[in-house]
This record gives sequence, C-alpha cells and structure tokens, in this order.
Amino acid sequence: MKKTIERGYMVLILIFMYAPIVTMIALSFNASKSRAKWGGFTLQWYGSLFTDGPIMRALVNTLVVAVLSSLIATIIGTVTCIALMGMRTRTRAVIMGITNIPMINADIVTGISLMLLFRVLGLTNGFLPVLIAHITFNIPFVMLSVLPRLKQVEPSVYEAALDLGATPVYAFMKTVLPDIMPAVISGALMAFTMSIDDFIITYFTKGVGFNTLSTLIYSEVKKGIRPEIYALSALIFIAVLTLLFFSDRIPKWTARQKKD
Repeated sequence: MKKTIERGYMVLILIFMYAPIVTMIALSFNASKSRAKWGGFTLQWYGSLFTDGPIMRALVNTLVVAVLSSLIATIIGTVTCIALMGMRTRTRAVIMGITNIPMINADIVTGISLMLLFRVLGLTNGFLPVLIAHITFNIPFVMLSVLPRLKQVEPSVYEAALDLGATPVYAFMKTVLPDIMPAVISGALMAFTMSIDDFIITYFTKGVGFNTLSTLIYSEVKKGIRPEIYALSALIFIAVLTLLFFSDRIPKWTARQKKD
C-alpha cells in the first residue's frame, strides 16, 4: 500500500511538471492557430520559424553567448579549482562561500546588481554585458562539478611526473587533466544549459536592441503567442534535455571505459 501511494505521488508530480510541456509540443504541430481547436498535423510552424528574422537573430545571439560564456567560465572555474587545492582548508572554505553566492542569491538581485555595475562602467547595451553576466553566474556551476572530482585525484602521480623531469604544465596535462576531464565536460554542459535557460539576468543586462531567445519569447508573449513560439520552445526543451542527458552520462561512460 505504501509503495502504491509513493508511486501514485510520483506520477502526479511528473504529470504536473511535464503535462504543460507535452501540451506545448503538441500545439507546435497544430495546423490551427487556435489553442482550443485541433486543425490537423503540420510542420508549417517549424518551417516558418527558420525564416523568421528576429527569431533567428535571437537564436544566434543565444548560442554565441552560451558557447562563449560556457567556455570562458569552464576555463576560469577549472583554474580556480586547481588553485583552491593548494590553499589551506579555511581559506578554501571562505573562497568557495564567496563563489557560491551567485547560485544562492536571487537572480533578480544579481541581475540588478550587474545592471548597475555595467551602467557605472558605461556598458549599457549589447552583447558584452550579457556575456560578462553569463560568465559570472556560470563559474560556480563549473566549480561545483570540477572541485569534487579534483579532490579525488591522487597528487603523487603528478609529483612522480615532476620527479621524472616533466614540466609542471606537461605533468598536469598528462596526469591530472585526463582524470578531471569528465567533470570539466559536465560542468561546461551545465554552464551551457544554464546560459540558454537564463532570462532574468539577461533581461536586466541586455539593454536595448539585443535579444536572446528568452527575452524575445517574453516580449512576444505580451503581444500574443504565435505558433512559431511553440515550435521554438519545443526545440529548446529537446536541446536542453539532450545536453542534460549527456552531462549525466559522459562521466559514467568514461568511468566504465577505464574499468574495461
């Protein structure tokens, strides 16, 4: 009886979480523009989506910001984790507490703070403020993925490479980096996903004339939802779901290959 109740409860949670998304995906194939009437199956909205200039510009902006911010945040986060491993425990705890503030803090507070900072610096519009903002909140997610894996690395292997004549950089590339690479990739994918998904911080830092998909969809919803937005949202959901799947599976696949 207890297991039946638990399973029923989980089913209800999944229905509440995913029924709206399933409905949206179904409407993206509806030939009728009415949400209350099924007009037959069509791919028309997906075709018109890719010929819509503002949506395509927003898509390019979103992908460029997501790729660059995730790459830069991955490099900074990984280097920071390596530096933290050489610090004392108390110093490391203080720095990690400061680093985790963007994750704990409300997005609207972070967005307004960055907006005020960019205004003081004269960065009020366009691509650069959004990129810096995304790098800022992506770094903690990378560190959250890399640091636990780095703590498991055996330092004696790196020290042995140095004793055998390898330079510090070469020893790191050959002994430490291969061990932490699954965590680095997982952190990069998580940062990419968070960047695509972000709306609040982007909204406060983008200024005028620059849009990502999230801010474009928000402005479109205020005018009335077009079927193309359903198609766009469905594609975003599938892309994010795919990234999360690989983010979870890559470390497991790598560990399995090492065992074999």
